[in-house]
Parts: sequence; C-alpha cells; structure tokens
Amino acid sequence: MPLPKLRIYNRQKAHAIPLPWLRRIGKAALPGCLAAIKSTEAPLTSLPEIEITIVNDADIARVHGDFLDDPTPTDVITFHHGEILISVDTAQRQGLDHGESVDHEIALYLVHGLMHLAGWDDHDEAEACEMAQRQESILREALKAV
Repeated sequence: MPLPKLRIYNRQKAHAIPLPWLRRIGKAALPGCLAAIKSTEAPLTSLPEIEITIVNDADIARVHGDFLDDPTPTDVITFHHGEILISVDTAQRQGLDHGESVDHEIALYLVHGLMHLAGWDDHDEAEACEMAQRQESILREALKAV
C-alpha cells in the first residue's frame, strides 16, 4: 500500500513551525500508524493525501463549534476525508504543562490525528489509554528516524 502524501500548512503567525521537520516526522510515523490500523475500513488505508494545517485557538474553536457543537479550543481535529487541524496555541500551553517544546507537542498531535485516521477513538477511556501509548511509541520511533 503506498503511503499517503502529506501536505502541511501553517495558517497562523504566532510560531514559526519547522514544516520540513514536521513533514519528515509525519512520513516516519505513517508506517507505525498503518501497522496500528483498527479496521480495514479506517480512512488511512485508502487516503492518497492528508492535509495538516496548523491554526490558532480561535480558528480551531470555530471549527470545533461548527462540526462538533463545542465552541472551545482543542488540540487536534481530524476529519475522515484526510484533513487534520492542529492548534499551535493549545500546543504551547500543553507543551509547558508536559515539559515539552511546542514543536514536539505539534508532532504528537500530528501522530494523534494519524491514529484517528487509523480508526482509533479516544472517547472510550480504555481505548484512549492504549491509543496514547501507541502514539507515544510511534512518535518516539519517528523522532529517532529524523
């Protein structure tokens, strides 16, 4: 199965995201996410392209409200048609809380979005815990590879 092409865009001005580095992380993470597919019907099995867009809290809150009836900011929103939105503002806050850089947190959110495309759901506590463990492992391996 060919890997989907990753297109990454930075639509906010607050933080200069190292897009080539993030693209390499995403490419390195794809095989691990594909190996973690939960269902043959997971979107990641058939997407030719995935678009990742870095936005601010105001933008992600608007999308969160429009599509999920929750007008609050969130870290990442994944659409099954292959679009992932990541909030740099949330990444900055959460990175501080976890002792990680904003770039590391954004890379984690990218892997998290890919895991959603692989069929994982973090609404169930047990599945969320297993998803978090797998995405941390995938991110760790991707960081070693780049």
